[in-house]
Amino acid sequence: MALPAWLQPRYRKNVYLFIYYLIQFCGHSWIFTNMTVRFFSFGKDSMVDTFYAIGLVMQLCQSISLLELLHIYVGIESNHLLPRFLQLTERIIILFVVITSQEEVQGKYVVCVLFIFWNLLDMVRYTNSMLSVIGISYAFLTWLSQTLWMPIYPLCVLAEAFAVYQSLPYFESFGTYSTKLPFDLSIYFPYVLKIYLMMLFIGMYFTYSHLYSERRDVLSVFPIKKKKL
Repeated sequence: MALPAWLQPRYRKNVYLFIYYLIQFCGHSWIFTNMTVRFFSFGKDSMVDTFYAIGLVMQLCQSISLLELLHIYVGIESNHLLPRFLQLTERIIILFVVITSQEEVQGKYVVCVLFIFWNLLDMVRYTNSMLSVIGISYAFLTWLSQTLWMPIYPLCVLAEAFAVYQSLPYFESFGTYSTKLPFDLSIYFPYVLKIYLMMLFIGMYFTYSHLYSERRDVLSVFPIKKKKL
């Protein structure tokens, strides 16, 4: 006897993924709306306190996104684990280690720019993923999801690197995360960040190559037909 549709594993998986993508879409839509309204209301002044206004929601969205590693590992989401891991760890390190730990960095313009880039990419990606789960596909949205990252992702990495650069004097002054170890050893965190800066660009090359290959594969299966003149 066949199971009802709502009891089948594929149905339950799609319902779960739809709810997950919907939560992320709502979170990033709120961030985008909030940033837009604040900018038109307060102008450039709104950029200074971006983190204070939406930082908590951004932290929540980025924390929840770690579930995507579990999705890939257990097979309910088809993607490569390492490239996604690199993308997520980039954001987690920048958001929680660099920005959240240094109040002086939170008021920098680069935080607002970084949030805009992250938000644009995620709004498009989660919208496309959410609709795909329920069998709705739009050629333009698929193309946009697979193309928007090409100019924005490198800009994201540059903004992340600039945020790290701007945070270095504060890590040096306050000694945040720097610690002494036994046997006259110590960890000087600014050095760790400088090493991370180099790793950031190496990771960008690897991730960009993967995303480009993924884009080629997706658009070859789902081409956008040109209208005949």
